[in-house]
Amino acid sequence: MISFSGMRARAQTLFPGLMLAVTIAAAAKFLSEHYSAPVMLFALLIGMAFNFMADQERTGPGVVFASKTLLRLGIVLLGARITLGDIAGIGTSGLVTVAGLMALTIGFGFICARLFSRGWRFAILTGGAVAICGASAALALAAVIPANDKTERNVLFTVVAVTTLSTVAMIIYPVLFALAGLNDAQSGFLIGATVHDVAQVVGAGYSISTEAGDMATIVKLLRVTLLPVVLIILALALARRESGFSQVRLPLFVVGFGAVTLANSAGLIPAATAAILVDASSWLLVIAISALGVRTNMKAMLDLGWRHVAVIVLETVFLLALAWGAVSTGMAGI
Repeated sequence: MISFSGMRARAQTLFPGLMLAVTIAAAAKFLSEHYSAPVMLFALLIGMAFNFMADQERTGPGVVFASKTLLRLGIVLLGARITLGDIAGIGTSGLVTVAGLMALTIGFGFICARLFSRGWRFAILTGGAVAICGASAALALAAVIPANDKTERNVLFTVVAVTTLSTVAMIIYPVLFALAGLNDAQSGFLIGATVHDVAQVVGAGYSISTEAGDMATIVKLLRVTLLPVVLIILALALARRESGFSQVRLPLFVVGFGAVTLANSAGLIPAATAAILVDASSWLLVIAISALGVRTNMKAMLDLGWRHVAVIVLETVFLLALAWGAVSTGMAGI
């Protein structure tokens, strides 16, 4: 067992780095609330400015702890935002359509990665982030994928890219759908099915109408609900690839995420408690992103080149084209 003195020493070791990440996260939250810009982007950019503290003896251990352990805890608590009952109204056709869009987009990510000479890890990160729920999905997927020397910079790039593209989509998509003559339900479905991050989905949907906002939110929650399914499939596939199904061990945070999701869906978590858990999850993820920013070398990010950008932009356009086709043909049931 770990002694009290050992725990105290561990806490003292982690404290400076944790306080750095928390301070950056608080600044990012403040700027986001006052300037209506994505909090994740602020957290990353401010964090990068403190990269010189990543390898210092006092702050290094706490920054690593925030970027890994707090990240996993934040993903677990994210399950409190999801209830299966909320998505029942979308119907079987909508469920099948959204799941199909996600699967095809992730598959297309592998094609793009091969075309632009990127690795399979990058394909999963970007394809999953575009297909599921943006930055949160990228962080969750990165925690399952075996890490290599490019993992951290690829995760940071993916978070920056999907956050930026989500912000652009939040502005452009409502105008584009209005010009195309789509009704509110169709526009809401498309926004929920194609915009990467939840905050931008809500902003874009309700900028059209209440009906569009409600539809967009429900569809987006459906995509988020499927995240643990994707994580389990990925964990099983990687385990089989490495050592066969006999050695399959799901990451503990995936199990926790699924358990919290099921508990919330079953009504075992009171609404007030769920709201607290969701808020805590939001803070933990921003703190983790802040720490990842601190650990990110800007030069390494710039060295990634245009091929990284091309992959994620093509995935985003591909998802939009598929979803628009599903709505136009009536496959989505809208």
